[in-house]
Formats: sequence, structure tokens, C-alpha cells
Amino acid sequence: MSAYITLEHVLKEILEVIKPRQEDRVSRSQVIDELRGVIGSVESLRGATVEPYGSFASDLFTRWADLDISIDLCKGAYISYVERNHKPNLLKDLQNALSEKGGWCEMQGIPRARVPILKCKSRSQSISCDVSVDNLQGQMKSKLLFWISEIDDRFRDMVLLVKEWAKAHGINDSTSETFNSYSLSLLVIFHFQTCEPAILPPLQDIYTGNVADDLQGVRTVAERHIAETCSANIRRFRQDKFRRVNQSSLSELFVSFLAKFSDLESKASKQEICTYTGKWKDKRSDRNPIFIEDPFEQQENSARTVNMSGFGKISEAFESSHRRLISPDQNKDQGISTKKSLLATLVQERVSELIGRAYIVEGYSLQGSLRNPAYNGGGYRSQGAYGNVHLPSEAHTLFRNTRTSETQHLFRDMRIERCSNNSTMAETVQADHNQGQHSGDGERPNSSGFSVGSLLLGGLVAGIGYMYAPQIAKAADDLMRSFRNDSDEDSDVRTCLCICNRCYASHLGPGNHETEKHLRLNSAIDDVSAQLCADDAPNGAAVN
Repeated sequence: MSAYITLEHVLKEILEVIKPRQEDRVSRSQVIDELRGVIGSVESLRGATVEPYGSFASDLFTRWADLDISIDLCKGAYISYVERNHKPNLLKDLQNALSEKGGWCEMQGIPRARVPILKCKSRSQSISCDVSVDNLQGQMKSKLLFWISEIDDRFRDMVLLVKEWAKAHGINDSTSETFNSYSLSLLVIFHFQTCEPAILPPLQDIYTGNVADDLQGVRTVAERHIAETCSANIRRFRQDKFRRVNQSSLSELFVSFLAKFSDLESKASKQEICTYTGKWKDKRSDRNPIFIEDPFEQQENSARTVNMSGFGKISEAFESSHRRLISPDQNKDQGISTKKSLLATLVQERVSELIGRAYIVEGYSLQGSLRNPAYNGGGYRSQGAYGNVHLPSEAHTLFRNTRTSETQHLFRDMRIERCSNNSTMAETVQADHNQGQHSGDGERPNSSGFSVGSLLLGGLVAGIGYMYAPQIAKAADDLMRSFRNDSDEDSDVRTCLCICNRCYASHLGPGNHETEKHLRLNSAIDDVSAQLCADDAPNGAAVN
């Protein structure tokens, strides 16, 4: 078991919030389709294809990541590249077309970058894009990172966590002379190559040669050769029966990652980071404060945008974060104060807020009120469904054994007590939050909090009614309809029914009619109880 118990729990909570949902993937696909439609109308780009690359293509993106797009011009079967000085002109044509089409904003051309790009943002999806021309090397690097991530699931989790940590410390922005995301991914690869025992092999064992040099000739042939070579070597590595397996937890890997680079200022002055060989090697030039060799375009420094000022910021972030995480106070569970301290070190403010607002659920929802899938170590597990109610098998067993006569008393005794003030409500949420498991709900970023307690049992009863008792279902429908009508009018009341084994949350926003609506809810509950009394079977038979 990990020595960093609280940190391990917090890292999983972070992943639950920052990992993309299915709708995040769909929205990016829609942006790609929007661009395809516009490009088809640009004469100079007629026949071009739109190809994603970067973190989206390598599946190393977070929910808020930008989208990298390459416009590939059709030039027959052979690989050829548009002259660099012509690319800004093509991107300018695209910018004019986007302006004319509408639906795009924040457009800015960066023609003098090593890879000229057009920055733009889709209004409909609120997703920023970096568009380049004929970026075949970028596409191939993304595929290689995707294949590498298939070796060990911890790699993807670590990349996402490191990116979020770097953003929190302002060192994941190449425009401000710090790391780009590609460099951070290479740092994680190097860490996995040099930990004991190694999790990843030297990248020369996956592909011998320089990928950038091998992208020539017939495109399909070149890409197939690279893909088949990498696939065979990765398979060989994974099937090696004599390879020692690294059993480190995510928290142990994260702390050792910070430790490895905590004296980066000293090491980087003399050595380079080389993922191709999986070793530090002597620095070839003092021109850059840090040199992270690009393993797929060797001799190139993936961290070339880092200057001395940015490097000082990077070094401080590694050293201070490592010092905080190895503090004795952080190595044991000391409640919410420890978690807040960890979050302040690890994530941006918006992620910390989402974790703080998460209700105590386990991914099961009624009427679609909770949109997060069940979290399973970063994956998405399928859920059994009955109509609109999604329940774990334990909940089905619980409901089958619940008697209608018992549900009467639950409804009859359930009353809402008005919170005396906002601080009382916050204390109620905080107390419950400390005892449970968090589930980030990024779809409710503006919610202010949830009062959990007095309606706890009601959620279970509502689920019982929907699944097994038509008379309860009718009454519960009337109850929910009453709330929906009010919330649709003035957004004053938002009711979220969340079925898990312990949670039924009702969020009551501030307003002048709060007392009246509490009374109306109590009246509706009494009506439910009365109907149950009238329809109850005399023998109290179990609901089937």
C-alpha cells in the first residue's frame, strides 16, 4: 500500500475531474467537422483534409485542452511539404473564410513560429484551436505517444496530472517561455524509463532511427512501416517474461517524479534529457537553459522556447512542490485541511473548486441529474439500466427487499428544515464532504453547494417507486414536476436526485420564495404518504 494515502486519494479525485467525458470527445469531433465545412469553401485549400494531432490524437488531453489541427493538402500518394513561407498565406485565407462564415472568434495568426499556426475558437463548442498546415510530423508524434501510453495505464494518468500541476504553477505555456505539453510528456516518459524497475523502455527499443527522416516516399508505406515496427517492439517488451514489473502507486510515481527533477537547475546546466536512450547525456550546447531531446526528431530541443526566466520558475515549481509533498503532515490523512493543502499544490483553482463541489455519489443517477460516468480508475464502466434509473447491483438487491409499508414511513417522516443561513448550509455540505468519496461534476461549474441530509432516504424511496411501485412513481413524478416548473421559471430551485447507497441531494438556491417552496414540498411529500397508505397491500408484501 502506498505511503502517501491521502495524496493517492486526492490524485484520483483530480483525475476524475480533469479526464475528458464522452461529450468532450464529441464536441471536439464537431469542431473538426465545422472546420472541414469551412475549408471546403476556400479555393486555395480545396481538396485538403483536416487531421487532428497533439493531445487529442494521443488521448492525453484534459477536458479543457485546446485542439491541434493540421490541414493536409492533397499532393498525390507521395509525401511532400508546402514551402514554409507559403503556409502563413494559406492560414490567412482560412482566417478570412472563418470570419466570413461566422461562429469563430479570438483569431490570431502566428506566422513566424517554427510551425506557423492560426489560433481560433469555436463559439458553438467554446474550444480553442491551433491550426497548422501539413504537420505530418506532429501527427506521427501523436500516434507514437498514443502507442506508448498503451504499454502502461499509469503513463496517461501521470501525463494528465503533470500537465495540471504545471498549469497550476504557470509552467505549461510555451508563449510565456516555459514548457509546452509535449516536453512535459517527454519528462514523464524519461521518469518512467529511469525509475526502478523501469516502466518504459528506451524509445530506441520501440523505433530505431529518426521518425522525421523516415517520413518520405509513399505516405501510406512510410506510415505503415513505422506503425508495424513500433507495434512489434512494444509487443515484445510487454511479453518479456523476465522483465521486472514496477508496482509503484500513482502517488509514489508522482512524488518520485518531482524528486527526480527537484534539482533540475543543477542537472540541466551539464546534462540533457534523452528519452531515445533513456539516459541523461552530456549537454552539447549552453544556448538553452534546458535541453529535452525530441526522440522522433533527434537533435531538436522540444524545450527550445524555455528561457532563463521561465527556467527559474520551472525549477522553483519542482523544488517547492516536492518539499510540500514529502512533508510529514502530508503523508497521513488529516482531513479536509490536508486535502486543501494538496490541491493548492497540485491543481488550478477551477479544478479545486469542482472537487470541493462534488457530491458524494458513485456515478449512478436518476433522471439524468448526475452526468458523470462511474469512475473506475480513470475508465468508464458500463452500468445496468432500467428506464432512466441507473443502479448498481447492490441497489437492485436493496430495492427488492424493501417493503411498501416501510416506504410509507420514510416519506411520512421526511421533512425539510430551512437552513438558517448560508454558512449553515456550507457547514452541512462540508461535514458530509469530509466523510465521503468525491465525484467531480464539471457540468455544474456554477453550482454553489448542496444541502445533503434531510432528504437522504427520500432518494432511495424515489428509486424504489420508479422501478417497482407504480403508485410511488406517479406521486414522485408529481413532486418532481412541481420542482421543475419552479426552477424553469426563475432558476431558484434546482433539484438533483442522486441514487447511490447513501445520497439524495437537493440544492436550494437563494431567493425570496424559499419558505413557500419548502412548504409546498412538504405538502407534496404528505400527498405521497397518503397515496401510499391508500394503496398499501394489507400483508405488507415485498415489492417485486
